[in-house]
Amino acid sequence: MRRSKLVTQNQISILAVDDDPIITDTIQDYFKRSGYHVETENNPQVAVQRVREGTFDILLLDFLMAPICGDQVVAQIREFNRDMFIILLTGHKSMAPPVRTIRQLDIQGYYEKDDRFDQLELLVESCVKSIKQMRMLREYESDLSTMVDNLHNIYHLQNCERLSEELLQVVEKLIPFTMGFVMIEHQDGVRWTFSGEKTGAQACQMLTQNAVWDAQNVAFVENWCLIRLVGEDRKTIGVVGILPEKEPRKEKVQLLSILSRQASAAVSNHHLHSRVHLQNQQLEEAYMQTIETLRYAVETKDKETRGHSERVSSLAAAIAQTLGMPEEQVQLIRTAGLFHDIGKIGVRDSILLKNGPLTVDEFREIQNHPAMGENILVAYDPLKEILPIIRSHHERYDGTGYPDKLAGESICLGARIIAVADSFDAMISNRTYRSGLGFEKTVQELQKGKNAQFDPMIVDAFTRMINQMGREGFRQQYCAHANLG
Repeated sequence: MRRSKLVTQNQISILAVDDDPIITDTIQDYFKRSGYHVETENNPQVAVQRVREGTFDILLLDFLMAPICGDQVVAQIREFNRDMFIILLTGHKSMAPPVRTIRQLDIQGYYEKDDRFDQLELLVESCVKSIKQMRMLREYESDLSTMVDNLHNIYHLQNCERLSEELLQVVEKLIPFTMGFVMIEHQDGVRWTFSGEKTGAQACQMLTQNAVWDAQNVAFVENWCLIRLVGEDRKTIGVVGILPEKEPRKEKVQLLSILSRQASAAVSNHHLHSRVHLQNQQLEEAYMQTIETLRYAVETKDKETRGHSERVSSLAAAIAQTLGMPEEQVQLIRTAGLFHDIGKIGVRDSILLKNGPLTVDEFREIQNHPAMGENILVAYDPLKEILPIIRSHHERYDGTGYPDKLAGESICLGARIIAVADSFDAMISNRTYRSGLGFEKTVQELQKGKNAQFDPMIVDAFTRMINQMGREGFRQQYCAHANLG
């Protein structure tokens, strides 16, 4: 008998279900000899519950059983498990399940019972290959997500030693190792950080000197796995070395290649900060210019919304002043007003500029823009304090807003202020699909929205502000823009 080379015992778990114990016992004996973990069940209804509670990969299932048939078993299983691979067993070709049933229930195949199980083993091995590929894909996705989640810290570290430590921690989450080191070229020479047993600088340098780098900037020397960090001029600016617990698969090596590029950028960024402190300011200014460009791009998509962010910014700051907030907080809210809609850069023009009501899917895409705005701004430290405002400016006081359905004072004060300012400007402004409500009507709508959409304290502060300025004076000043009602 040919033994499976694809798996070792307990890697793949099989549940064999047939109302004839002789058949299930025979299947169990056969596949156990091939290295599979096999369990049996003769009651199809109990089998459904065992699948629900267990971790089986493959189900070998008789088609004709009592009290329920195999297709009924599959239908119940597919209600809670779409990943399990299922092979139906039939006693005769004429009793094979219809092709329609196989497609609808996502059944991987069927097998006509006989005295030999060669064909069934081939079907199982085909399932195993698919299972292994799915597992590798999910592991790759998980590793990639882990790497992305942890790279944020690397980019924001200014200390060479801490940066090295973070690099090793990211690598260890991808590939467990017994020893590791990082060497980073610095102004005053080479610095290094060790994890586990100390190897010594000289030994690390020898390993690096003997490395033959592949196109992915990865090398294997004396059981060590080395990752090269490369600067803009293709010069080596650092090396990460690990002694893996086991030889990494090619998918892991590909992740190391991605990590190499990201870590190289992080180290280069560190060099910029360490060489010239002024360059830090320049980088921040460049990032801010990028953000400003994105903000401007959002507003220029639609001529009718140009100036919206500036007006919201000014109005929100005025409300904050009316509430007696400290000047620092007022300026924070002013800044948040400028960038509150930056996430709309990721919304399709066909939706933003649609002349008519949005579909459910279109509105769902619109609802993503607060979180998208937060993600755009998160890498820029000077704006970190406005992130909760950006994310929550479409939350409603009654808890029915988005993206987190926060309610009441669980919504940060700045977001509650922006919500009023934003809604006021939106309602009073003319659009191609409707005219602005006009000043008095817009104020009335804000009043109606108290305790539902808006914080009543903010609406009252807004009303108090316009009364202090004089309603007519405020109206003329605010509505001077050609596109306002």
